[in-house]
Amino acid sequence: MADKREIPAEVEIHTTPREPVTDPTLGIAVPARGAKPAKHRLVTIGDSLTHGFMSAAVFRTDLSWPTITAYELGLSVDEFQFPAYEWPTGPGGLPLDLERFARAFEKRYGDRLDFWEIIGAGLWVREYMDRVEDFWETGAGSGTPKSGPPFHNMAVYGWDVLDPQMTTAATIAERLKAPPKDDLVSQLVENHQARAAWPVLQRARKGSRAHTVLEAAATMSKAKEGVEALVVILGANNVLGSVVSLSPAWSPAEYATLSVEERMVAKRGCNVFRPSAFAADWELLVEKLRAIDAQHVLIATVPAVTIAPVARGTHKKVTPQSRYFPYYTRPWVTDDDFDPKRDPNITEDEARAIDSAIDAYNETIINSVAAARNDGLDWYLFDMGSILDRLATRRYIESPWAQPTWWTPYELPPPLSALDPVPSTRFFRAGRQGRTEGGLFSLDGVHPTTIGYGIVAQEVIKIMELAGVTFLGRDGQPRKAPVVVDFDRLLLVDTLISQPPAAINNTLSLLGWLDERLDWVNKFLPFAPNPL
Repeated sequence: MADKREIPAEVEIHTTPREPVTDPTLGIAVPARGAKPAKHRLVTIGDSLTHGFMSAAVFRTDLSWPTITAYELGLSVDEFQFPAYEWPTGPGGLPLDLERFARAFEKRYGDRLDFWEIIGAGLWVREYMDRVEDFWETGAGSGTPKSGPPFHNMAVYGWDVLDPQMTTAATIAERLKAPPKDDLVSQLVENHQARAAWPVLQRARKGSRAHTVLEAAATMSKAKEGVEALVVILGANNVLGSVVSLSPAWSPAEYATLSVEERMVAKRGCNVFRPSAFAADWELLVEKLRAIDAQHVLIATVPAVTIAPVARGTHKKVTPQSRYFPYYTRPWVTDDDFDPKRDPNITEDEARAIDSAIDAYNETIINSVAAARNDGLDWYLFDMGSILDRLATRRYIESPWAQPTWWTPYELPPPLSALDPVPSTRFFRAGRQGRTEGGLFSLDGVHPTTIGYGIVAQEVIKIMELAGVTFLGRDGQPRKAPVVVDFDRLLLVDTLISQPPAAINNTLSLLGWLDERLDWVNKFLPFAPNPL
């Protein structure tokens, strides 16, 4: 049997990073449509990044980049609807809100855990997890979601390119029909991803018929209603699990030749797709996106997931000019303690292969946008991958010899650049004196903080303005360009930045201690290759 970790021959290894695409139109003009006003001004489809996942939970969906964008558009909560997950009264989101956990831990034990408290703290964690599990499996959070019109944000965490094409409310009902088991050892909300998807897909229904979110968006785009801007961000979960698990498992060589039903089975156990596998699923997605008659469509590239601080590069770069470190491991494993034979890790060669596969994904994405524009469709490329490249602290900012000739640092908005320390892509750290490092990624080391989501929203807004979308003020009047996200507002509601929990100290002891007991990185982050 082939080793899933072995890098496939079809992956063309790149020694230099992909250059960014600075023109969202790709230099291809599209005739103006003269479209009528649309009822649905913004519709979004995607994965955890669009769902609003943060600190290992989908919880504050009111702070996702789509809701930030909708706010700047001047939309009301009725004009841009999104799922809510029992905030602010519930125990936190699905599967586990690490920020809320850290604050509860700090309230109980302070900013450090003494030796004689370890046993008691372990019991406290079990009780805390049990309360969260009971709420979602048998308590107030377990009921059938209400029906209604489709949400405008129809993203679901954990989705790869194929999942939104195949998953319906009927799929979810089948998955949740068995009673949950109360596991005293692994106290994780059972089928948490399905539970998070349920309200989205319940609202995607058309009468008694179960629809995918893509079908729901197509219905919303019909003449009587209309969709002005559709934003699609998918593809990261075709590769991100390889970095989160630190154990790459490539998709099978025959994947592209299989039926879609066979692919849903074949991808289980895989966390990084071969370029041919990604292209096969993307082709099907593009076909369905073309059936959505949106006035403007924005398609995002996949970022280099090896930049995410959930996997920390050890020691020094392999050479001063390299993007890569010799190994990548958990952020709480220090260089002095790291042992490649004991600690989970990926190597430099594996990281380079993962990034090279992403380059191939993005070539497929870019080509699909170019083809759509050549066919007269007003599609735009949102090169989200290049934004992360320009923010990458350890890869480029602190390593000038590794910077490509085209590289320039991302200019943070003044309210963020004025912070001390300036937010970065390092893993979040805080202590008694407040935040000491990081700030763009939340406590899970994968998903943005609220201000990080604000950056995504700002870049989406720039492209929407280019497409001719009108942004309205709270008074209903058109705003002057360029429209700027209100980062002062976001700083007030970003509690990780404004009021960081001191329990996350400079040795990352709490998260490391929690991972030793719960394996939260593998269990709580939604990238396990087990589709809905």
